[in-house]
Order: sequence, then C-alpha cells, then structure tokens
Amino acid sequence: MLSKLAFRYQLLDMPDERKVHTQPIPRIGGIAMAIGALLPIFYWVSEDRMVLSYLAGAAVIVGFGLLDDISGLSPVGKLAGQIIAALLVIFWGGIKITYLGMLLPEGVVLPEVVALPITVLAIVGVTNAINLADGLDGLAGGISLLSLACIGFLAYLEGDFSVGLVSLSLCGAVFGFLRHNTFPATIFMGDTGSQFLGYSAITMALALTQGSTPLSPLLPLIILGFPVLDTLTVMTSRVIRGKSPFLADKAHFHHSLLGLGLHQTESVLAIYLIQTFLILSAYRFRFYSDWLLLLAYIGFSVTVLIIFSQSNRYHWQPKRLALIVKIKGFLGWLRDDTDTIKYLFGALKVGMPVILLLTVLLANPLGTYLKIAALITATVLLLIMRFFRNGLDDWLRTILYLLIPISIYHSDIVVSNFSSMTFRIYNSAFIILAILNILVSKLTKRKIGFKSTPLDFLILFIVLAIPNIQQTNLHDFRLGLVAAKIIIMYFSCEILFAELRGNYRGMTKVTLIALVGLAIRY
Repeated sequence: MLSKLAFRYQLLDMPDERKVHTQPIPRIGGIAMAIGALLPIFYWVSEDRMVLSYLAGAAVIVGFGLLDDISGLSPVGKLAGQIIAALLVIFWGGIKITYLGMLLPEGVVLPEVVALPITVLAIVGVTNAINLADGLDGLAGGISLLSLACIGFLAYLEGDFSVGLVSLSLCGAVFGFLRHNTFPATIFMGDTGSQFLGYSAITMALALTQGSTPLSPLLPLIILGFPVLDTLTVMTSRVIRGKSPFLADKAHFHHSLLGLGLHQTESVLAIYLIQTFLILSAYRFRFYSDWLLLLAYIGFSVTVLIIFSQSNRYHWQPKRLALIVKIKGFLGWLRDDTDTIKYLFGALKVGMPVILLLTVLLANPLGTYLKIAALITATVLLLIMRFFRNGLDDWLRTILYLLIPISIYHSDIVVSNFSSMTFRIYNSAFIILAILNILVSKLTKRKIGFKSTPLDFLILFIVLAIPNIQQTNLHDFRLGLVAAKIIIMYFSCEILFAELRGNYRGMTKVTLIALVGLAIRY
C-alpha cells in the first residue's frame, strides 16, 4: 500500500550519478518500519519512563525524517530534529553518558555540563552514521538488525526487560522490512527509517550500559563502531578537502568495496561479516577492561583505514575474487544443467513435506481447543481447494505459517528426549533442508519470486548463534533450535510456492494430512 502511495505522490528515490540504483524506488518504507515497531512497544512497556521518552524522541525523528523524504530538509533542519529527540531521552528518560568505567578514576562520574553535550553528540552522531550507511540495498537495515540483536541479547542476559523488549520489537520490524529491501530492493527506508534505526540503536545501547550494570560503558562504541568509523572518515576527508562535511559523495566504505570489483550483494555481505565480528567481540569482551576495549577499537579502526586507503591507492583486486568467479562459473554451469535443478527441487519438494509430517507425528497432543481449530482449518482448506482455487495460495501460505511453528514447538520435548544419535539425525534433516533451500534458490531460472539474499545468512546467524552461546541455558538452547527450524521451514515454503508456479494440489494434501494428524493425536 505504501509503495502505491509513493508512486502516486512521487515519493521516490530517483537515480543519479552518486547512487547505485537505476530506477525510481519508493523511499517511505521507514514509516511502515516505525509503526510496526513503536505500536507494540507502546502497548507492552508504556509505563516505563525511559521507554516513553524514547517513543517521544522516535516520533520526533520519524516526523522530521518524513518531512525530509517528502520535501527535503536542510542539514540544519535535520540536526534540529535529532537534537530535540536526544534532549527528550536525556531530560525525560535519564539516558546520559555519565560513567566511563576505568577510563576515569574509580568512583568519578562526568559532571552534568560535560555529560549533556557528550550524550547529545553520541546520539546525533550515530543517528547520522546509520543514515549515511544507507547507500546499498539492505546495508543500513542489516547493520541495525545485527546491532539491535546484540543489544537485545545482552539486555536479556542482564535482566533488562525494557531494553530487551524494545530491541526485540525493532528487530522484528527490520526483519520484515529487509525482505523487500535487499538487492534488488523494491522499497527504501528513506531518511525516516535510517535515522529512526540509528537513534533507536544508540539510545538502547546507552540505556543498557549506563547506570548500575557490570557491562562496559564502551560497548556502544564496539557494537556501532563500523558505521561511526565510516562517518568520521568521510566527514574528515571532506573537511580536509575544504568541502562541507554534509556534502554527499561516493567516499564511503561500501563505495570502496564496489570500487574493488565486488557486486552489491558481495559488498553488503562483507560489511555484514565485519559487523558480525564487532558484535561477537562486544559480547565476548563485555566485562573486560574499558582501556582494553578502547585500544582494541582503535586498533580495529586503524587496520580498516589502512586496508581501505591502500586498496584505493593501489587499486587492489582481492585475490578471492578469482575464487568467486570460479564458484559463480560452477553455479552457472549447474544452473544450465536442467537435471541438477530438477533433482534438487525434487529432493526439496519431497523433503519439506516429509519433515513436516514427521514433526506432526512426533508432536505432543494439543489441547482440545487447538484440536478443534485444526479440524475446522482442515475443513476450510478442503472447501477452498474444491470451490475457491484462485485464492488457494494465500490461504495455504497463511495456514502453513501457523501450522509449522505449532507442530515444531509441540514436538520439541519429544525430540529432546531422543537418543543422542537420533537427535542429531533429526536435526541434520533440517540442515540438509537449509542447504537445499540455498541451492534451489540460487540455481533456479525464475526471474521473480523468493531468492536467497544476504538477509538469509543474517537471520540464520542470529538464530543459530544465540542459543549456542555459553551463557544460554538448556531451555534457551532448545528455543533457539525451534526458531532455527521454523525459519528453515518458512524458507522452504516460500521456495516451493515460487517453484510450484500455482500447482499447489500436492502441498495442500500434505497440509490437510498434517492438520488432521494434529487433531487426532492422543
């Protein structure tokens, strides 16, 4: 709906010599992202003063961002909105940088006259850093997703309900948006979305690490350090050249990666990997000396700057590009070989239903109401298949998206009681299914529909990494596996829907059997 409004009212990001897209793209996706995140936050934690101040500041950011996307604001106008939002969380929410850990003598905190400008600078700086990182499809969103996932997980470990819930809600909104924003993007977040994400990430990071917590106060610098370094580097180089620091150009790190010969998706994935390294470092060293973290970040920054400056100076071509070319050539050969995709798709077409039915067979009996709901749903699906085939795909997708998490969740206890070998075999089936998902989506000759993007690797990293971190207990580990299995099955569904090209009869029969199976389980 927003995309249609964008085209109607010409709220489009037009291509030019500085940008990498070649056709007009709607730039109001940030509105949908903000609404999707802020409404549940207000519903669940509206009594928390810090959260209320964050919501008020976010509303200011979104408002000014929307004005910028619609009619354009001067740098001073943007800055005014960001400062107002920062002051709201400082004076109303009490979020201030007063504690610098071991960087100051023990027990010393920053006085108000110092804490206020530093906090404003940090919030405004990171807000602009994420805004300026929004130069490639999925880049700003992916960086923000990783950062917010890290902040949310640390909040969970520290028992900070408010920060954890806000971060979780933001992750959900970004995840939903990124599916339409990864290359080739069909919608952009605009200044509304990028400023909203930057403001949210730094506000939650400061709320988590300032105050009575064992976490290092330097963690926000580590978690958000790459876009901050990128912004500082670009602005400094502009000032040295005698230009305005706010002048748009192609001097960002992602532009340098493109200049090395990497494609958009490769450049985005490279930055995702750097950001992943930083958030893993933030988790691993969250209790370490603040001086150690500061020196490590300085060392990281110097290394990155040397690599990028030397590569630009000598026009390096990464050696691994030869490997990428060979891999792409091999994938191209497989794509041209019709038998390969036929066998892989056949394995996926059989494997996904088999795993679904096996999971239903292993599920614990449902409650009475859920059994009745399963029977009613099966009846409705049968009627739709018989009389309303035109709308079958939407109904079938909706039913599967409800059936999959219910069956996997209710089979979790049974599966966890398997012998070690059986447990591994069952879980390995999902790993094989994930590999089939990637291969089929990469080798397909389809021009439209679901395909793998860097986002898929991001999500799999998050759901597989968190439950395997040492501090998670057995319950969290199992929930992580459940989440990973659900996402793998969701990916399989989307690929099957795309590849079946409207022939959903077999998939419908499997879904009917699964629903009836859940209903009659005792």
